[in-house]
Amino acid sequence: MPNPIKIFIGQTTLNAELFDSPCAQAVFASLPLETRPNEWGDEFYFEIPVNMPVDESGTRRVKAGDIGYWPPGKALAIFFGPTLMSTGSDPVPASEVNLVGRLLEDPTLLKKEKGAAKIRIE
Repeated sequence: MPNPIKIFIGQTTLNAELFDSPCAQAVFASLPLETRPNEWGDEFYFEIPVNMPVDESGTRRVKAGDIGYWPPGKALAIFFGPTLMSTGSDPVPASEVNLVGRLLEDPTLLKKEKGAAKIRIE
């Protein structure tokens, strides 16, 4: 069963869920967390205290609204539009991410929060 989470960034609060996979459960266990987000096109990413390998959900095919765990950077990635590797409207991660969750609201709401100083997930 998915675990509900809230994402707070700038003036935006979004409801999301983390899936019921070992990697997603490790992410959920690391919450709450607050950090400064990095940006890569329309993707926020940030290091979290989780160390997991690529799993069976590992993919480079993601959609806006997907939440992924990026093993090489021990980072959580929130995709809300094209990234620097995109050739179309879908985001493309730098390398495989484990799909660990998804936003339950319009991911394009995050576009106005680019440049935010902090993100909090609980």
